[in-house]
Amino acid sequence: MPASNPEAAAVGVLGAGAMGSGIAQVAAVAGHPVILQDVDEGAVARARAGIEKALARETEKHRLTPSAADAVRGRLRYLVSGDMSAFAPCRLVIEAIVERLEPKRESFAALERIVGPETMLATNTSALSVTAIAAACRRPERIVGLHFFNPAPVMPLVEVVRGHATPGALVDAACALVQRWGKTAVAAADTPGFIVNRIARPFYGEALRILDEGIADCATIDWAMRTLGGFRMGPFELMDLIGNDVNFAVTAAVYEGFFFDPRYKPSLTQRRLVNANLLGRKTGRGYYDYRDGAAPAAPREDETLGRAILDRVLAMLVNEAVDAVFWGVATPADIDVAMVKGVNYPRGLIAWGEELGYRVVLERLEGLQAEYGEDRYRPSPLLRRLAASGGTLRR
Repeated sequence: MPASNPEAAAVGVLGAGAMGSGIAQVAAVAGHPVILQDVDEGAVARARAGIEKALARETEKHRLTPSAADAVRGRLRYLVSGDMSAFAPCRLVIEAIVERLEPKRESFAALERIVGPETMLATNTSALSVTAIAAACRRPERIVGLHFFNPAPVMPLVEVVRGHATPGALVDAACALVQRWGKTAVAAADTPGFIVNRIARPFYGEALRILDEGIADCATIDWAMRTLGGFRMGPFELMDLIGNDVNFAVTAAVYEGFFFDPRYKPSLTQRRLVNANLLGRKTGRGYYDYRDGAAPAAPREDETLGRAILDRVLAMLVNEAVDAVFWGVATPADIDVAMVKGVNYPRGLIAWGEELGYRVVLERLEGLQAEYGEDRYRPSPLLRRLAASGGTLRR
């Protein structure tokens, strides 16, 4: 992006699905002329209607004046085309197409031939390797990950992902840009799941394990995590909201990306729900029944049981956060910010671990590892060091 008047620089968004349309709205509200393009006429029409509805809502709530909303509309250009030449004047192009590697690689190879040499190229991938996507380009050093969270106009977090060839200056420029857009930027290494989707895996995976063992039902586990843990939603109601197909796909991608590390092993229960098309709210049934007349599930409000559930899931989450620091995925501060702003955790996991005490977390994991004999519960080397030394990761 140019150093002078960066808000005036044109932004291109490739892909008019939920993420692409949301990103286009954010950029236009921030003052950029925006080109939103897709090969699917229906997707572009839905994007236009969705942005119009969002702008009308913002006007009704007095977060935008009518004239400001009109100015945003005037900055948006919608295109139905497979020809990317309209992106030639853009100083930033963000790709938000289907979450598959080859279409993304093909798109970036084509974009690189069209845009100028100073144009920043960014992918909104949530799980694929930025390095692998950038490898299709002659200049992979111009590619960076900008992982917005859905819905992009509402969610404050953006993970800025550095690929193998991405220079620090480009990461800094990308962070500065999304912060000008009113978002919170955190820098992440190009590892499976980046920060949030990696560290959050035990929230779902260990809850599913507790369910599969028959320790508690979905409603009781959700109650424990909400009422005793302070989480906004329990894991099962959140998976039903996200969609079991989406949640399962992310877990499977992280599991495969880490060469089938048992810490990220997907659940057979969730796979069965996906196979049965019981995807959650969008299909009317998932872990819960959302059909008209269905009786709400009643939790067993047993605080002793609830505390045991919470302690087990929380130990796994803290260990994952500490391990992400150990492997250089992100700084402790960025990890805590990411988990609070990206998935609405009640507090950062590094801060939570230090409040509990790393020795307590280690003892819980060692107890689980001794009971089950599984590498799934292995403590991070850094967790062991912190427990032994009484050290801290907070500065």
